[in-house]
Amino acid sequence: MSGLAGMTMPPDVPTSADSPGRLPQAPPPPGALDGPPHVADQIFKAEDMAAARRVLLAENGDIRVGAVMIDQLEATSVDGEEGYAWDAQGWYGGDIHRFWWKSEGEGEFGGKLEEAELQALYSRAFTPYFDFQTGLRQTYRPEGDRTDLVVGVQGLAPYWFEVDAAAFLSNKGELTARAEAEYDQRITQRLILQPRAEVSLSAEDIPDLGIGSGLSTLQVGARLRYEIRREFAPYVGVEWTRSFGDTRDFAEARGRSAEDTRVVVGVRAWF
Repeated sequence: MSGLAGMTMPPDVPTSADSPGRLPQAPPPPGALDGPPHVADQIFKAEDMAAARRVLLAENGDIRVGAVMIDQLEATSVDGEEGYAWDAQGWYGGDIHRFWWKSEGEGEFGGKLEEAELQALYSRAFTPYFDFQTGLRQTYRPEGDRTDLVVGVQGLAPYWFEVDAAAFLSNKGELTARAEAEYDQRITQRLILQPRAEVSLSAEDIPDLGIGSGLSTLQVGARLRYEIRREFAPYVGVEWTRSFGDTRDFAEARGRSAEDTRVVVGVRAWF
């Protein structure tokens, strides 16, 4: 008793066990917890019961499933020039460990591909709403290709903002970063407005790619979609892009505008 004298006892807070209408629960009988961990192994074959337990585990938390999300597949128009763009991703795995892939890019109809990238990532959930991700990214540009090491996070922030942020270290030692956020504002059961913002940063000037140090670009837009089905929704929208600092200077030196506003028409789908 002397060992218990100095202990702080928990507060006497009523719980459902104190309800008068609840049947009294007797302690387990003597010997209830004795014996082998799997008593059924003494009746059925041990290998059959081990297989049954594996099935039970898979059906209650270890299921492998996957999904593909085509967030943007669109035609764009800016200053009379017609182009296309895409942004898609998918995953396969369980609740904790997953393989993710991501791809995005843009180009001109009848012209060259301006930029494309493909990421292959290992993803691990570290909270119920966020995953840590790491892997590789391959980027294709007319100015030069890059292979990057990727480290980032992706998930659902408070107030239902979908967030994706990552840092990239290229095979040439260039360190860049990108963060994006979007939000689905439901107007009706089928009509949804999706504001979206993306910011790109660089630790140094990369003249070959036309990227300056610091804040490189800011992209803000909104897309209004109509869900014919939850898995398929056409949309229209507008997107504004602005370059800053040396990135703006690099763009103007190449005869490009540092700021543009484009109209987009496309579809969003998942399966």
